[in-house]
Amino acid sequence: MDYDRLRKGRNRPDDPSNPETYAAQSSSEPTTNSNSKTKLLLILAFTLILVSLVSVGIVMGLRTKHSGGGGSQSSIHPRPTESMSRVCSRTRYPNLCLNSLVNFPGSFNASDKDMIHISVNMTLQRVGRALYTSAEIGNLQMDTIVRSAYDDCLELLEDSVDQLSRSLFSVGPSVGNNADGKTTSSREDVMTWLSAALTNQDTCTDGLAEVENGYVKEQMGEKLKDLSEMVSNCLAIYAAADDGDDFDGVPIQHRRRRLMSSFPRWLSRKERKLLQSTVAGMQADIVVSKDGNGTFKTIAEAIKAAPEHSSRRIIIYVRAGRYEEDNLKVGLKKTNLMFIGDGKGKTVITGGMNRVVNDVTTFHTASFAATGAGFIARDITFENYAGPTNHQAVALRIGADHGVVYRCSIIGYQDTLYVHSQRQFFRECDIYGTVDFIFGNAAVVFQSCNIYARKPLPQQKITITAQNRKDPNQNTGISIHACRLLATADLEPSKASFPTYLGRPWKLYSRTVYMQSYMGDHINPRGWLEWNGTFALDTLYYGEYMNNGPGAAVGGRVNWPGYRVITSTVEANRFTVAQFIFGSSWLPSTGVAFIAGLSP
Repeated sequence: MDYDRLRKGRNRPDDPSNPETYAAQSSSEPTTNSNSKTKLLLILAFTLILVSLVSVGIVMGLRTKHSGGGGSQSSIHPRPTESMSRVCSRTRYPNLCLNSLVNFPGSFNASDKDMIHISVNMTLQRVGRALYTSAEIGNLQMDTIVRSAYDDCLELLEDSVDQLSRSLFSVGPSVGNNADGKTTSSREDVMTWLSAALTNQDTCTDGLAEVENGYVKEQMGEKLKDLSEMVSNCLAIYAAADDGDDFDGVPIQHRRRRLMSSFPRWLSRKERKLLQSTVAGMQADIVVSKDGNGTFKTIAEAIKAAPEHSSRRIIIYVRAGRYEEDNLKVGLKKTNLMFIGDGKGKTVITGGMNRVVNDVTTFHTASFAATGAGFIARDITFENYAGPTNHQAVALRIGADHGVVYRCSIIGYQDTLYVHSQRQFFRECDIYGTVDFIFGNAAVVFQSCNIYARKPLPQQKITITAQNRKDPNQNTGISIHACRLLATADLEPSKASFPTYLGRPWKLYSRTVYMQSYMGDHINPRGWLEWNGTFALDTLYYGEYMNNGPGAAVGGRVNWPGYRVITSTVEANRFTVAQFIFGSSWLPSTGVAFIAGLSP
């Protein structure tokens, strides 16, 4: 198998890893999905399709009432209405948009505003149906890599159903409002959920691209047909409904805000104190201790015992020790879990899963993963010890909305930290790696972090980021603010032989900025590296603002159309905590732990 073609599901002839060919494992394994899990997924998908159909009735009822009963439409060759044509012209896939709308109940009498609800509704139905039918083939025998890609897709489809459901009830008529008539979800929330749903489909497709042609791949391809395009159209229609800014996909808070240090407003006063305090004297809900003196000996048991859909913070204290457990994951239903360790290097969550030896998708290699909203980790080391020769090996993967990682170490080589999707914040973390070691499509801000380049394999180039924004309407990107870019001790003597780059574009609309950060002399004067020839060089957004240090000089930087030296504070502010990941509903409240704007 040609390893050049195996990189998170994309081809990349100019891969800086310069990998060698290896023999792929082809052994089969018995099915890992239990019948009960398959049944639960079938029930979930079917229930959500019913919910979506009820929502169709709401729209149809409202539009019929407004139009006095409406007229009958031709069932032979329905022609799009002006509203359909106008709305679909704003999308990237207008023909698919029109063909979907003309066959959807209630669309002929719908206004432009109703089209937002209808587009999300019909997309939810399609994703729910894909989940339902995909679960039906779960009992087939599959090779390891096929099973890995298939399981990833089921998980990602389930996450998308949740995100689209939240979006549907936020944009629908007479829903998404509280008792006072005020919306309970902001524009930034819906943009985040739709962006994440699109990223999920992209990740699923990337994983399947790594699989040899066969029945499962063929079946999944058919079930997933047009899903990414439909979610993209939802995002475009929703974004256009509140158009008025030429900076695509970045939620902007127009109100006056105080620029102060704080934790997010959604953290309670008690939680802020916990994040500032020591573990001593803390009242934890669950204690994990390898010596048996806690609630559980393993982290997996603690996660399993935590309640689902918790509205309050569940505190899991993990005592000092080295915890190696297979594929630890805080799933979608495990909300508001807060993991606190005894400090970097003391509480260590580790693993060695990797793309080469284990023959699984990159998504599947994470030593620890979290998708449950409100996830917080503090004072823990997350590690993947697979080493540089085993290439893709994720230490930590986050797809949790409102995710916070505070005072943690994240250690690996290639693909160390997978900031997969939704809104995330990293503060005072140490991140180590070689190739694309901060990658993904979240809206994420790193602040006061140390980002360490390690010595890679011979002939490799070091790339810090690989951001994979696929769609111009996604509100995603990587913002590295007030951080330090450093070389590890093993790289320092040979840094001239291993150039380090700030990033390279994984997908067409890749977006990464560095602001007010220190850059060591290991950073190559060009700053940025191509992915494959001229791919994405005129559609990406790469920016640098007021950085310092020997590697921060911009005189020799690349001259790509999408690269810019940011000189406007207005433009730079759009990538701060206050404006990029929190928006109008995430205003700072009290003065501790992070900078909301460009400066304290």
